[in-house]
Amino acid sequence: MKVVEQMLARYGMTPGEDNTHALREIMQELALAGLQRAGFFDKAAFYGGTCLRIFHGLPRFSEDLDFSLLHADPDFSLEPYFAALSNEFAAFGFEVEITQRKKVAVSPVVSAFLKKHSSIYDVRIQAQRLLKIKFEVDTDPPGGFNTEEKLLLEPYSFYVKCFALPDLYAGKMHALLFRQWKSRVKGRDWFDFEWYVRQRVPLHLAHFEERARQSGDWQGGALSRDDFMTLLREKVIQLNVEAARQDVRPFLKTAEALDIWSHDYFLTLAEKLVFL
Repeated sequence: MKVVEQMLARYGMTPGEDNTHALREIMQELALAGLQRAGFFDKAAFYGGTCLRIFHGLPRFSEDLDFSLLHADPDFSLEPYFAALSNEFAAFGFEVEITQRKKVAVSPVVSAFLKKHSSIYDVRIQAQRLLKIKFEVDTDPPGGFNTEEKLLLEPYSFYVKCFALPDLYAGKMHALLFRQWKSRVKGRDWFDFEWYVRQRVPLHLAHFEERARQSGDWQGGALSRDDFMTLLREKVIQLNVEAARQDVRPFLKTAEALDIWSHDYFLTLAEKLVFL
Protein backbone atom coordinates (compact mmCIF):
# COMPACT_ATOMS: atom_id res chain seq x y z
CA MET A 1 0.00 0.00 0.00
CA LYS A 2 2.97 2.31 0.55
CA VAL A 3 3.66 2.32 -3.20
CA VAL A 4 0.04 3.22 -3.90
CA GLU A 5 0.19 6.05 -1.35
CA GLN A 6 3.33 7.35 -3.09
CA MET A 7 1.54 7.16 -6.44
CA LEU A 8 -1.42 9.08 -5.02
CA ALA A 9 0.92 11.77 -3.67
CA ARG A 10 1.90 12.82 -7.21
CA TYR A 11 -1.61 14.22 -7.72
CA GLY A 12 -1.21 16.81 -4.97
CA MET A 13 -4.67 16.13 -3.57
CA THR A 14 -5.91 18.47 -0.86
CA PRO A 15 -7.40 16.94 2.34
CA GLY A 16 -11.01 15.96 1.74
CA GLU A 17 -10.72 16.21 -2.04
CA ASP A 18 -12.38 13.37 -3.95
CA ASN A 19 -9.57 11.12 -5.18
CA THR A 20 -11.72 8.65 -7.13
CA HIS A 21 -10.27 9.59 -10.53
CA ALA A 22 -6.70 9.49 -9.24
CA LEU A 23 -7.22 6.14 -7.51
CA ARG A 24 -8.80 4.66 -10.64
CA GLU A 25 -5.83 5.82 -12.69
CA ILE A 26 -3.46 4.07 -10.30
CA MET A 27 -5.53 0.90 -10.61
CA GLN A 28 -5.28 1.25 -14.41
CA GLU A 29 -1.49 1.40 -14.12
CA LEU A 30 -1.46 -1.69 -11.89
CA ALA A 31 -3.56 -3.48 -14.51
CA LEU A 32 -1.11 -2.52 -17.26
CA ALA A 33 1.72 -3.88 -15.10
CA GLY A 34 -0.06 -7.21 -14.67
CA LEU A 35 -0.81 -7.49 -18.38
CA GLN A 36 2.77 -6.65 -19.32
CA ARG A 37 4.16 -9.21 -16.88
CA ALA A 38 1.95 -11.87 -18.51
CA GLY A 39 3.10 -11.05 -22.06
CA PHE A 40 -0.19 -9.50 -23.20
CA PHE A 41 1.60 -6.77 -25.16
CA ASP A 42 3.24 -9.35 -27.39
CA LYS A 43 -0.23 -9.71 -28.94
CA ALA A 44 -1.90 -6.36 -28.30
CA ALA A 45 -1.38 -2.60 -28.06
CA PHE A 46 -2.88 0.03 -25.78
CA TYR A 47 -4.86 2.91 -27.26
CA GLY A 48 -7.70 5.32 -26.45
CA GLY A 49 -8.10 8.19 -24.00
CA THR A 50 -6.48 6.44 -21.05
CA CYS A 51 -3.40 5.71 -23.13
CA LEU A 52 -3.27 9.38 -24.05
CA ARG A 53 -3.69 10.35 -20.40
CA ILE A 54 -1.07 8.01 -18.92
CA PHE A 55 1.65 8.25 -21.57
CA HIS A 56 1.16 11.67 -23.15
CA GLY A 57 -0.14 13.84 -20.30
CA LEU A 58 -3.67 14.50 -21.55
CA PRO A 59 -5.05 16.89 -18.88
CA ARG A 60 -8.25 14.98 -18.19
CA PHE A 61 -9.01 11.73 -16.42
CA SER A 62 -10.26 8.70 -18.31
CA GLU A 63 -12.27 5.68 -17.19
CA ASP A 64 -11.61 2.67 -19.44
CA LEU A 65 -8.72 0.64 -20.82
CA ASP A 66 -8.90 0.06 -24.58
CA PHE A 67 -6.67 -2.45 -26.34
CA SER A 68 -6.31 -3.67 -29.90
CA LEU A 69 -4.86 -6.97 -31.00
CA LEU A 70 -1.98 -6.55 -33.43
CA HIS A 71 -3.58 -9.11 -35.74
CA ALA A 72 -7.18 -10.30 -35.98
CA ASP A 73 -8.06 -13.26 -33.78
CA PRO A 74 -11.81 -13.89 -33.36
CA ASP A 75 -11.11 -16.58 -30.75
CA PHE A 76 -9.04 -14.33 -28.50
CA SER A 77 -9.90 -14.29 -24.80
CA LEU A 78 -8.47 -12.23 -21.97
CA GLU A 79 -9.21 -15.07 -19.55
CA PRO A 80 -5.66 -16.56 -19.65
CA TYR A 81 -4.45 -13.21 -18.26
CA PHE A 82 -6.91 -13.10 -15.35
CA ALA A 83 -4.51 -14.81 -12.94
CA ALA A 84 -1.70 -12.37 -13.72
CA LEU A 85 -4.04 -9.42 -13.19
CA SER A 86 -5.32 -10.82 -9.90
CA ASN A 87 -1.79 -11.54 -8.69
CA GLU A 88 -0.61 -8.03 -9.57
CA PHE A 89 -3.41 -6.41 -7.60
CA ALA A 90 -2.98 -8.86 -4.71
CA ALA A 91 0.69 -7.89 -4.45
CA PHE A 92 -0.49 -4.36 -3.60
CA GLY A 93 -3.24 -5.50 -1.24
CA PHE A 94 -6.27 -5.34 -3.55
CA GLU A 95 -8.89 -7.93 -4.36
CA VAL A 96 -10.30 -8.00 -7.88
CA GLU A 97 -13.19 -9.66 -9.66
CA ILE A 98 -13.03 -9.96 -13.45
CA THR A 99 -16.07 -10.82 -15.57
CA GLN A 100 -16.72 -10.80 -19.29
CA ARG A 101 -19.63 -8.62 -20.28
CA LYS A 102 -22.34 -10.03 -22.52
CA LYS A 103 -23.20 -7.60 -25.28
CA VAL A 104 -26.90 -7.15 -25.86
CA ALA A 105 -26.56 -5.47 -29.24
CA VAL A 106 -24.33 -5.94 -32.26
CA SER A 107 -22.78 -3.12 -34.25
CA PRO A 108 -19.79 -3.01 -36.61
CA VAL A 109 -18.63 0.27 -35.07
CA VAL A 110 -15.21 0.30 -33.42
CA SER A 111 -13.74 0.79 -29.97
CA ALA A 112 -15.75 3.07 -27.71
CA PHE A 113 -18.82 2.10 -29.73
CA LEU A 114 -20.15 -1.44 -29.32
CA LYS A 115 -18.04 -3.32 -31.84
CA LYS A 116 -19.11 -6.66 -33.27
CA HIS A 117 -15.63 -8.14 -32.91
CA SER A 118 -14.55 -6.99 -29.48
CA SER A 119 -14.48 -8.45 -26.01
CA ILE A 120 -15.51 -6.36 -23.01
CA TYR A 121 -14.56 -7.13 -19.41
CA ASP A 122 -15.49 -5.51 -16.12
CA VAL A 123 -12.75 -5.41 -13.49
CA ARG A 124 -14.04 -4.65 -10.01
CA ILE A 125 -11.36 -3.58 -7.52
CA GLN A 126 -11.82 -3.27 -3.77
CA ALA A 127 -9.56 -0.32 -2.92
CA GLN A 128 -10.44 2.57 -0.59
CA ARG A 129 -13.80 2.13 -2.26
CA LEU A 130 -15.13 -0.24 -4.90
CA LEU A 131 -13.86 0.85 -8.32
CA LYS A 132 -14.80 -0.56 -11.70
CA ILE A 133 -12.70 -0.37 -14.86
CA LYS A 134 -13.96 -1.52 -18.25
CA PHE A 135 -11.47 -3.39 -20.43
CA GLU A 136 -12.21 -3.59 -24.14
CA VAL A 137 -10.14 -5.65 -26.57
CA ASP A 138 -10.62 -5.12 -30.31
CA THR A 139 -10.16 -8.60 -31.76
CA ASP A 140 -10.56 -7.51 -35.41
CA PRO A 141 -8.45 -4.36 -35.66
CA PRO A 142 -8.42 -2.13 -38.73
CA GLY A 143 -5.01 -2.17 -40.40
CA GLY A 144 -2.45 0.48 -41.09
CA PHE A 145 -1.44 1.52 -37.56
CA ASN A 146 1.99 1.84 -36.00
CA THR A 147 3.02 1.09 -32.42
CA GLU A 148 5.73 2.29 -30.07
CA GLU A 149 7.07 1.17 -26.70
CA LYS A 150 6.26 3.66 -23.92
CA LEU A 151 7.88 3.57 -20.48
CA LEU A 152 5.80 3.62 -17.31
CA LEU A 153 7.76 4.24 -14.09
CA GLU A 154 5.10 3.25 -11.56
CA PRO A 155 4.34 0.98 -9.79
CA TYR A 156 7.76 -0.05 -11.19
CA SER A 157 9.50 0.49 -14.53
CA PHE A 158 8.12 -1.41 -17.52
CA TYR A 159 7.26 -0.84 -21.18
CA VAL A 160 3.81 -0.91 -22.76
CA LYS A 161 3.18 -1.29 -26.48
CA CYS A 162 0.97 1.65 -27.53
CA PHE A 163 -0.49 3.01 -30.72
CA ALA A 164 1.68 5.80 -32.15
CA LEU A 165 0.20 9.27 -31.63
CA PRO A 166 -0.94 9.86 -35.25
CA ASP A 167 -2.89 6.59 -35.07
CA LEU A 168 -4.32 7.41 -31.64
CA TYR A 169 -5.47 10.66 -33.24
CA ALA A 170 -7.07 8.80 -36.15
CA GLY A 171 -8.98 6.59 -33.72
CA LYS A 172 -10.15 9.58 -31.71
CA MET A 173 -11.40 11.42 -34.78
CA HIS A 174 -13.21 8.31 -35.96
CA ALA A 175 -14.99 8.20 -32.61
CA LEU A 176 -15.70 11.95 -32.69
CA LEU A 177 -17.20 11.84 -36.18
CA PHE A 178 -19.10 8.57 -36.07
CA ARG A 179 -19.82 7.61 -32.45
CA GLN A 180 -23.52 6.82 -31.99
CA TRP A 181 -24.62 8.07 -28.58
CA LYS A 182 -28.21 8.92 -29.48
CA SER A 183 -28.91 12.28 -27.82
CA ARG A 184 -25.71 12.28 -25.71
CA VAL A 185 -22.61 14.24 -26.65
CA LYS A 186 -19.13 12.89 -25.81
CA GLY A 187 -17.45 16.15 -24.87
CA ARG A 188 -14.33 14.17 -24.01
CA ASP A 189 -13.84 13.56 -27.74
CA TRP A 190 -13.86 17.30 -28.39
CA PHE A 191 -11.50 17.98 -25.49
CA ASP A 192 -9.06 15.42 -26.90
CA PHE A 193 -9.37 16.89 -30.41
CA GLU A 194 -8.45 20.28 -28.99
CA TRP A 195 -5.44 18.69 -27.26
CA TYR A 196 -4.19 17.05 -30.45
CA VAL A 197 -4.40 20.35 -32.33
CA ARG A 198 -2.55 22.15 -29.55
CA GLN A 199 0.20 19.50 -29.62
CA ARG A 200 0.46 19.76 -33.43
CA VAL A 201 0.11 16.00 -33.77
CA PRO A 202 -0.42 14.94 -37.40
CA LEU A 203 -3.48 12.78 -38.06
CA HIS A 204 -2.78 9.50 -39.88
CA LEU A 205 -5.48 9.80 -42.53
CA ALA A 206 -4.91 6.34 -44.02
CA HIS A 207 -5.60 4.67 -40.67
CA PHE A 208 -8.66 6.86 -40.16
CA GLU A 209 -9.92 5.67 -43.56
CA GLU A 210 -9.31 2.02 -42.57
CA ARG A 211 -11.42 2.54 -39.46
CA ALA A 212 -14.18 4.37 -41.33
CA ARG A 213 -14.40 1.65 -43.97
CA GLN A 214 -14.50 -1.12 -41.38
CA SER A 215 -17.31 0.62 -39.49
CA GLY A 216 -19.23 1.26 -42.72
CA ASP A 217 -19.10 5.04 -42.27
CA TRP A 218 -17.04 5.62 -45.43
CA GLN A 219 -17.89 3.63 -48.55
CA GLY A 220 -16.68 5.91 -51.33
CA GLY A 221 -13.35 6.14 -53.10
CA ALA A 222 -10.08 7.10 -51.50
CA LEU A 223 -10.82 9.47 -48.63
CA SER A 224 -9.11 12.82 -49.23
CA ARG A 225 -8.17 15.55 -46.81
CA ASP A 226 -11.00 17.65 -48.23
CA ASP A 227 -13.43 14.78 -47.58
CA PHE A 228 -12.27 14.59 -43.98
CA MET A 229 -12.55 18.34 -43.47
CA THR A 230 -16.09 18.33 -44.85
CA LEU A 231 -17.08 15.60 -42.37
CA LEU A 232 -15.48 17.50 -39.51
CA ARG A 233 -17.06 20.87 -40.33
CA GLU A 234 -20.50 19.25 -40.56
CA LYS A 235 -19.99 17.61 -37.17
CA VAL A 236 -18.91 20.91 -35.59
CA ILE A 237 -22.01 22.69 -36.91
CA GLN A 238 -24.24 19.98 -35.38
CA LEU A 239 -22.46 20.04 -32.00
CA ASN A 240 -24.37 20.91 -28.83
CA VAL A 241 -21.51 22.83 -27.23
CA GLU A 242 -23.04 23.11 -23.76
CA ALA A 243 -23.77 19.38 -23.64
CA ALA A 244 -20.15 18.74 -24.62
CA ARG A 245 -18.96 20.91 -21.74
CA GLN A 246 -21.18 19.08 -19.27
CA ASP A 247 -19.87 15.69 -20.37
CA VAL A 248 -16.17 16.47 -19.95
CA ARG A 249 -16.34 18.76 -16.90
CA PRO A 250 -16.32 15.93 -14.27
CA PHE A 251 -13.02 14.65 -15.68
CA LEU A 252 -11.16 17.96 -15.27
CA LYS A 253 -9.59 19.59 -12.22
CA THR A 254 -10.73 23.01 -13.43
CA ALA A 255 -13.18 23.84 -16.19
CA GLU A 256 -12.07 27.35 -17.18
CA ALA A 257 -10.52 26.02 -20.39
CA LEU A 258 -14.02 25.14 -21.61
CA ASP A 259 -15.22 28.76 -21.56
CA ILE A 260 -13.85 29.44 -25.05
CA TRP A 261 -15.67 26.50 -26.60
CA SER A 262 -18.04 27.48 -29.42
CA HIS A 263 -18.82 26.46 -32.98
CA ASP A 264 -16.47 29.13 -34.29
CA TYR A 265 -13.70 27.98 -31.97
CA PHE A 266 -13.89 24.36 -33.15
CA LEU A 267 -14.10 25.44 -36.79
CA THR A 268 -10.92 27.46 -36.26
CA LEU A 269 -9.23 24.48 -34.62
CA ALA A 270 -10.24 22.35 -37.59
CA GLU A 271 -8.36 24.68 -39.93
CA LYS A 272 -5.18 24.07 -37.89
CA LEU A 273 -5.38 20.29 -38.28
CA VAL A 274 -2.41 18.66 -40.03
CA PHE A 275 -2.23 15.27 -41.74
CA LEU A 276 0.32 12.51 -42.02
